[in-house]
Amino acid sequence: MSGRDLRALFSTNDRGLTTAEAFTNRHTQWDLVAHALAAHLRHTADPAFDAEDLEAPRNNVLVFHGVGGIGKTTLSRKLEAALADAGHRPAQWGAPAWSGERILPVRIDLSRSAGTDFEQIVLTIRAALAELGRPLPAFDVALRRYWEHQHPGEPLEEYLRRGGLASRFGRALPQQMQSALSDVAQALLLPGTVGSAVGQVSGSLVRALRERRQTVRALAGCARLADLLEAEPDPDALSFYPHLLAWDLAQLPADKKVTPVILLDTFEDVGDRTHRDMERLLQRVVWLMPAAFFIITGRSRVQWANPALQGQLDYTGPAAWPGLAASTVPPARGTASAAARGRRQVLIGDFSPEDCDDYLARRLARDGQALISEDVRRVITDRSHGLPLYLDLSVMRFLEIRRTGRGPQPADFDHDFPALIARTLSDLTPDERHVLRSVALLDAFDIPLATQTAGMQHEAPARRLIERPFVREHPFGLWPYHLHGLIRSTVRNADDQADDRWTPRDWQQAAERALAALGAQWTTSTAPGRLLLVGCLRQGLALARDFGLDLGWLTDAAWTYVSDSVWEPIAPPALQTFDGEPTAADALVELLSTLARRQHEHRERTADRLTAVVQAGLLPAELQEMAVYYLAKAQRDLGRSDDSRRGMQLVAGGGGRLAPAARRGLAHLARFAGDFPTALAAARTLGWAGRHHRIEGDVWWPHGDMDRAAAAYEAARTEAEEHGVAGEQATSQAQRAFALAFTDPARAADELDLAEQLLSGLDLRATTLTTQIAALARDAGTTAEVEDRAHVLRTEISVAGLASVEATLELALCFHHTVREDHEKTDASIGRLRELTGSGDYAYYTDIAHFMADRHSLADPGSPARWLDSERATRTRWHSLVTARRDHLRATP
Repeated sequence: MSGRDLRALFSTNDRGLTTAEAFTNRHTQWDLVAHALAAHLRHTADPAFDAEDLEAPRNNVLVFHGVGGIGKTTLSRKLEAALADAGHRPAQWGAPAWSGERILPVRIDLSRSAGTDFEQIVLTIRAALAELGRPLPAFDVALRRYWEHQHPGEPLEEYLRRGGLASRFGRALPQQMQSALSDVAQALLLPGTVGSAVGQVSGSLVRALRERRQTVRALAGCARLADLLEAEPDPDALSFYPHLLAWDLAQLPADKKVTPVILLDTFEDVGDRTHRDMERLLQRVVWLMPAAFFIITGRSRVQWANPALQGQLDYTGPAAWPGLAASTVPPARGTASAAARGRRQVLIGDFSPEDCDDYLARRLARDGQALISEDVRRVITDRSHGLPLYLDLSVMRFLEIRRTGRGPQPADFDHDFPALIARTLSDLTPDERHVLRSVALLDAFDIPLATQTAGMQHEAPARRLIERPFVREHPFGLWPYHLHGLIRSTVRNADDQADDRWTPRDWQQAAERALAALGAQWTTSTAPGRLLLVGCLRQGLALARDFGLDLGWLTDAAWTYVSDSVWEPIAPPALQTFDGEPTAADALVELLSTLARRQHEHRERTADRLTAVVQAGLLPAELQEMAVYYLAKAQRDLGRSDDSRRGMQLVAGGGGRLAPAARRGLAHLARFAGDFPTALAAARTLGWAGRHHRIEGDVWWPHGDMDRAAAAYEAARTEAEEHGVAGEQATSQAQRAFALAFTDPARAADELDLAEQLLSGLDLRATTLTTQIAALARDAGTTAEVEDRAHVLRTEISVAGLASVEATLELALCFHHTVREDHEKTDASIGRLRELTGSGDYAYYTDIAHFMADRHSLADPGSPARWLDSERATRTRWHSLVTARRDHLRATP
């Protein structure tokens, strides 16, 4: 229950301090339900209660909310079982206060995975009421009309069977609905054959109700039936039909009376606070069935008592939902007396960040103002991971610091509480304690990984541990289990005073076992895949870094990671424990995270980070080669060709795994300098490992030979597909689209679509920019909008620090201006190309720009490019591309 926090009250001489305490006691949740339901039964038994009253406040809702994995679904299921059969009520749950009343529990899973829609919710409630063994005529006629309008030709019986409702509640519902329809038809003296024509029955019934005929006096008391039958039978109308159900239930004779208890689980999947359409429909059900009792379980409070939601929901504000209004102190430990006083929102398990702050703000107060400042509350909230116990301990620490005479500061609460370990370990077996400490080393785990990390031969302790409330589950995760964040941090970092506490050597050995177990999962998996690789790398790198372990299998995993050119984020969390001198693992973390981040950083930053890794000299020789190679690539992108050439030559000369890639890099550098014969000759010696076909395409397109370039890129893409290298496949396809963009806009559009499909899920910045430049070349000569797109793209390229890509963009823009015969803008583009290629790399781009316009430059002596055939032939091909585009545009309507 909520009340004075006596510990806090007796921790200070400040008599002006007011305190309140929030408890978390899952043992009392049944008492909450029992008391709230008993109060509800007394309310509905009052002669003044009216099931059709649409204005009276509603107290027919009890909400349990808490963070994911805290056991809300289990609680919902337990409550359903206990309400259905006293024999299923746990022994420690006391007998309820009511007796003789008939309770009908109906649990509905609202989770997205269950795929429950609103129509199914309404049918579930009605199917459960089929247990009464009689029609509910007002509702049944309306529902049958709705069904035939929304599902023409689909038997309701088949829908119920397919959705599992028939097996769950029996098959009586369709017969009861037909019986209701027939009874109404008979009362209206309609022909027997009309009894199955719901449209004629409902139309005749509406007229009879409007004319107040005695033949339908049994339904005449339902004042809003005619209006609902006249409304369009759509889902919105369906959400008002529960009013008819409430009326039908109110007409039952005393011996048939029943109180539905509807348990709505995983409410967060419909009350997502952004799109409230489904929540609005469900709220109508709750409001329009005041005799039913609803138990909602979800991650957050239900906000219906918030007046600010007026307009988003139909019924809002504290007057409408007095039990849902925010209480003075968030009830972390709800109690029966809290429910008896009307509080109907109970937090179970962990607090949300908002609840943490609210709790801390109200826990200690002076003159109605929060004693704990906002910045201190923020640190405590972040550190707590929502654990109520941590909040309690932080409040006591606040008072403890305050007693010293100084004001508590945020830094005082970046703190671990050993008491959390004692509380966590208190009811665990020794084996479970051992497994708990072991898995605290892991971000996530499964049963085999936990068992191997603990060094055990049997899985039983790990299986028992995952049933504990501080172990969370993501069933679709790579490893489904993880520890509550605060519990994990505390177990690893706090001053453990338990009798079986671990020594530093114990932690070291467990880390070695964990690293070996991760490596075994990766190397022995029958279908390792990219997801497993990245997961094992992230966890393995953290272990190797934090505990100074040998790299072992991480070396091969690192090579596999870079081989696909996908570049998922790989950096593990910041160092948690065991500081020491930088190690090879630290360097490998920095290397791989730099390679991933280079897709989002300026190449200058990438080069600086890789230079630091190379100069540190902490990596083994083969990984040092990786750092040197990617540093040379970054230098090439920045236009530092001499530095890049030295790095590529070093790697190529070493004969290691990246030697073919380095030889490819040297071929690229030759091409940048305009030495096409050398680049082409090198390409023909590189093979697949050196991406020979792509190098050939890179040589052919500057010569204006786009068909040959496109064919080479297609061969490169096919080869990459055969080798299963997704990044290379996407890059080759993007280059093919770029080449064809100069010759065939329609074909290029199809090729770009394929490139974008291949890029889906990949993080390849330069390749993505290539597709955008290709799209500009495809649209060259059309409208000035091409220039606007180029301006935006130029800014993005500049931010990335990709000098070569910026020159290629300018060349595509020059093609656009030349096609449009805009000589002034063509001259401006040539001037920008001259500036961008001033270092000598890509100097032949300026030549190509002149070739496009079929003119000679008086200002430029020409680049030292060595063309494969002749300058004249290359000039002719490029100018032909321009004239062909002009002809195409003239012929296009």
